[in-house]
Amino acid sequence: MKWGHFSAAIVVIAIIVLSERRKMKNYPKKDKMVFFILLATAGILSLFDLPNLPGPVTLLEYIFKPFGRFMET
Repeated sequence: MKWGHFSAAIVVIAIIVLSERRKMKNYPKKDKMVFFILLATAGILSLFDLPNLPGPVTLLEYIFKPFGRFMET
């Protein structure tokens, strides 16, 4: 986790919230919830080092590797 990336994402999210706050007063509650859920998701994803995480192929290899050895013998 890189704290600089996380801090920058939180600052950008705060700027977005502050700039959209006045416009959001007239929106329905559902729209406000979706807006904040998307921003919260972006904030949570900024905690992870996504470019360096293993992909789904690595997970499948981990799961099925024992079966491959079993099938070869």
